[in-house]
Parts: sequence; structure tokens; C-alpha cells
Amino acid sequence: MTINLHDFDGEHSLTLNAGGLAADDAVTAAGYEPNGYFWEGLVQFAWPEIAEDLDFDSEAGMFCAVGSPSALARLKATLESVITSPEAVRDIVARAEASGFEFDD
Repeated sequence: MTINLHDFDGEHSLTLNAGGLAADDAVTAAGYEPNGYFWEGLVQFAWPEIAEDLDFDSEAGMFCAVGSPSALARLKATLESVITSPEAVRDIVARAEASGFEFDD
């Protein structure tokens, strides 16, 4: 359940292993797979001002964002409270669905 920041050859990334998170049951109950693609969509919907500064390279088992250290630090601080809060995930998913947003899970 750890969000990791990486610096490899000058490229900065943030990774989150999907699955085993406190919010997984809320994701599943909403009809989605709690995988890297779901979390990517959640970030793009909930925090477009952060997402616009990032590139994504998620996989089924891992969420991955690539960007500047400052954008990734903002994302990390934001995500930490959400991955541990089923209520926050339910709220974001409800708002996304009401707006017509489709998660790619």
C-alpha cells in the first residue's frame, strides 16, 4: 500500500501497486477492477490540474505516473488520503459517473 517515488536516469515517476488497498472494496462495489488503469482514470477525473502535468504508464497491477518531482509530490500527497478511504473513492466514482466519465479498468 505504499506509494513510491523513483528517479531513474533523470526520469521521475510515482508508482502504486494496485490491489490490497483499503479502498479496493469500494472500487469493486462500484463495478470496477481496482487496477492501475482504474487509478489512472481516477486521477485524471478527480485532479485534472495535476494530471495535465503528468504522463501515465499504468498496467493492470500498477499505477504509474511520470513527471516533474513537484507534480509527483502533489500527486502523492493527494493519493495517500484517497487510497486509504473507501468513502473518498465512492464519492469520486459517483461524481465521475454522474458526469459521464468512463473508467478504463
